[in-house]
Amino acid sequence: MMLLLAMTCSLSAAYAQDPKVTIDNFTFTPAQLTVTPGTMVTWSNADDIPHTVVSDDKVFRSKPLDTDDKFSFTFTKPGEYGYFCSLHPHMTGKIVVKTF
Repeated sequence: MMLLLAMTCSLSAAYAQDPKVTIDNFTFTPAQLTVTPGTMVTWSNADDIPHTVVSDDKVFRSKPLDTDDKFSFTFTKPGEYGYFCSLHPHMTGKIVVKTF
């Protein structure tokens, strides 16, 4: 029973069940998020200046997000999707899409 509980806790830690990324203080939090195919991830700008969310491979791109604006994208294919803020390129993050 304890092994099953440990496996369940491990899976829930590895896969985001409420996949949200907060933009605040010039950072994406969490910096890396792991989801399963078909998951919609939402970025919310909590900073007081605009930011964008742009994938390294140009698969997705947001408009400039003002304070409290949101951007969502549904990840359908497994892989690693690096992204950055085009207004502040030092801001980076990654979405990892995995199947069980």
